[in-house]
Amino acid sequence: MSLRMILRILGLLLMLFSLTMMPPILISLLFGDGQWDAFAVAIAITVATGALMFLPNRRARKELRTRDGFLIAALFWSVLALFGSLPLMLTGEAALSVTDAVFESFSGLTTTGATVITGIEHLPESILYYRQQLQWLGGMGIVVLAVAILPTLGVGGMALYRTEIPGPLKDSKLTPRITETAKALWYIYASLTIACMLAYMAAGMDWFDALGHSFSTVAIGGFSTYDASIGHFDSAAIELICVFFLLVSAVSFSLHFTAWRQRSVLHYFEDPEARFLLLFLAGLTTITAVSLWLTGTYETELGLRHALFEVVSVATTAGFAVADFSLWPGALPFLLFVAAFVGGCSGSTGGGMKVIRIILILKQGMREVMRLIHPSAVITVKIGKVSVPDGIAQAVWGFFSAYVMLFFLMLVGVMATGVDQVTAWSTVGSALNNLGPALGEASAHYGDLPTLAKWILVIAMLLGRLEIFTVLVLFTPAFWRR
Repeated sequence: MSLRMILRILGLLLMLFSLTMMPPILISLLFGDGQWDAFAVAIAITVATGALMFLPNRRARKELRTRDGFLIAALFWSVLALFGSLPLMLTGEAALSVTDAVFESFSGLTTTGATVITGIEHLPESILYYRQQLQWLGGMGIVVLAVAILPTLGVGGMALYRTEIPGPLKDSKLTPRITETAKALWYIYASLTIACMLAYMAAGMDWFDALGHSFSTVAIGGFSTYDASIGHFDSAAIELICVFFLLVSAVSFSLHFTAWRQRSVLHYFEDPEARFLLLFLAGLTTITAVSLWLTGTYETELGLRHALFEVVSVATTAGFAVADFSLWPGALPFLLFVAAFVGGCSGSTGGGMKVIRIILILKQGMREVMRLIHPSAVITVKIGKVSVPDGIAQAVWGFFSAYVMLFFLMLVGVMATGVDQVTAWSTVGSALNNLGPALGEASAHYGDLPTLAKWILVIAMLLGRLEIFTVLVLFTPAFWRR
């Protein structure tokens, strides 16, 4: 492991990240909100720090190993979010405390969507834009963008790519060259964002709201420019557009790449993971709509509309809202919240444990049942027509075990700060799944939680975004041995 190489890359990536603070300056000048200087100071601090890391180590050149990729990914997301919080601390009357600014920044970049802010629509336009942009950068992963750039600087990127792509199948590439794979992902991502923005504008949003919400929709983030989220617009057309692009973004981007290459959409319905997700959401929407109708919560049409939107929004881990589902009757709030543990497909911008892992866990469970009936049988686990190697199956169980253990450890930690049970388990689950909304005292916002609880949730967001093992491996003695 080369410390000089790691510092060189972090310095480069920090200087790259500083460029993303320039658009908010233009927005500030355009709207005259007087906050451009906060971003200018943040850029100066970020560039200076990046230069201090890069310049002394600019001659360090070495191919990255997987071990280096783990460390850089964990450090970069942490450092990035810390520097990303600077503008939120420097905006005069709208400035947040250090804890709240770091929480908001981590929530944005990890596409969690949990917020400590109330009166969002009264924030300066540059801050509103910046929050949305953070989610867009975090959605596909700024590290994937970096992978496209690093090879031109003499730095290999495959090790970094493996740590960034969500899901159990880390070695799948869309093209033979990793640089081309990263560029293809970003072309698709940017194209979907533009299409989403134009659709929102056609449905009645102004350009600023359409841009901001397209950022957080395609990233499956959940930040909005209003406290009432998508419900502010009270538009069935806008809600359907949001649902469509959430579904598109929750599907593996490799399927979008195939659709672009082959000019066909049939493979979407043939893919076992995408098919499972669509059937799961359809079943959950039906249960929710029928429950709302039987309890008289809404009229039939409005109940179906709210059921569809909230199910897709929560289950894909976006967290947009048109209604407060925490107030829905019976087990519906719990049912919807648990659906977020499934999340999106691997290789998508969704959070959660990923659909492919849920499928593998179910299939392995069925295999064990069959083994009780036929002890001598050789039963393979298949996804579609492809047999899954036992190594991947074991890794999925390992991931699930670590996921559950960390969930309970952080749950106890948050409860120890004085938070009640419902609020604690829902905030931890929301942070770990990169969802955003929670139940109990945090159903409106996270601002009233104790400081220590917020820092625990920041760790949970990072663990969820980097899929646990990327962070946990750093705490093993073997990782640091030569």
